Amino acid sequence: MHTARWRPRTGTHLLALDACTAAVLTAVYVVLAGQDASDGLPRFCGPWWLGWLVAVGVGGPLAVRRLWPLPVLAVVVGATTAATLLDITRDPYLATALAACAVASVEPVRRASAGLVGALVVSAAAVVIGEAVITPAGPWSEAIGTAAFVWLVVGAAWAAGRVARARGARAVQRDRRLLEDALAEERLRIARELHDIVSHSLSVIVVKAAVANHVAEERPQETRDAVRAIERTGREALTEMRRALGVLRSGSAAHHRREPGPAQTDPPPGLADLPDLVHRAEQAGVRIELRTPPTADLDQGTELTVYRIVQEALTNVVRHAGAGTHCQVTIAVDARGEVTIEVVDDGAGNTTSSGSAELQGGHGLLGMRERVTVHGGTLTIGPRPDGGFALLARLPPEPPHSTAGSRYERSR
Repeated sequence: MHTARWRPRTGTHLLALDACTAAVLTAVYVVLAGQDASDGLPRFCGPWWLGWLVAVGVGGPLAVRRLWPLPVLAVVVGATTAATLLDITRDPYLATALAACAVASVEPVRRASAGLVGALVVSAAAVVIGEAVITPAGPWSEAIGTAAFVWLVVGAAWAAGRVARARGARAVQRDRRLLEDALAEERLRIARELHDIVSHSLSVIVVKAAVANHVAEERPQETRDAVRAIERTGREALTEMRRALGVLRSGSAAHHRREPGPAQTDPPPGLADLPDLVHRAEQAGVRIELRTPPTADLDQGTELTVYRIVQEALTNVVRHAGAGTHCQVTIAVDARGEVTIEVVDDGAGNTTSSGSAELQGGHGLLGMRERVTVHGGTLTIGPRPDGGFALLARLPPEPPHSTAGSRYERSR
């Protein structure tokens, strides 16, 4: 996993703002270069072009401080030092503070710290030498106090830059975590869909193959029926697999094109497809009674969840109860829209003769729990007192915004 790195914002509007700041500070230093000594401080007595050159050196580089922060800091500190020694400076090194803020927000901590130390040392030396040695305007203590104030301004700007960098890095890490969570959720969704498609069909195929192998010599007609059932189930599984892969490909293409348009595929299975699902399970020798509501106004996601839960439940019946089992599937929707899914079997089948007892458990029950959890519902699975197993799932009328926990008592 790559470490999240924060890159500072250098949009056109920010560069324009820096350019305006640079122009203002340059103009201020041009005015200071031509100011008289009416404020009681020493005045600049050099040629006008030198004052203009120093003013451009102090303010001009700030226009690109986000692009080349360390070179800009070096130029600004040098120009501000010259301005201080020439008695032009009247501000607490605001240009140096802005350059130091950019360095702190862009550069790693070592280079940012080195830049700060260099700026503070050079600035303090310039202030003390300029005010206490070259053109003394007061005692040494006053020069040292001015240097301390410059340190405070530059240090505060540097600290503000580090805070901005830390916040930006945290935002990048948060976005990366959200992306990783979304990818993990997508992988889990794909795994659930593929499991639901493959597991059910392969369970029927394995059971029918075991039956065909068991009666191949004694009852050839039954063998041919089993082979035809295997062929039909395999074709249906292949069709459903292609449909799932088509959805994934279309969704991926739309994502790369940033087009939210629907995929050109068949709709996902729902309540109307339960009879076909029951018919395929009955080919493995399980007797199933299906009860569904005459009308149900459910959204597509809820219908898909109901279908997948019933599919996994029937797969488990075929695997673990075997041929001859009687199973009852009941789907109910109350007036509020709450969906109840109940799958009950009597466990009276013969798993040994069908060969399904050799099948190993997978992630189907976990997938059911995750589907129910997404809808904020509850899931209960366990043995019945009089034999067999029972599954009871409840889906609330509307999925809540937060994921609710589900109850999962026992798997096979």
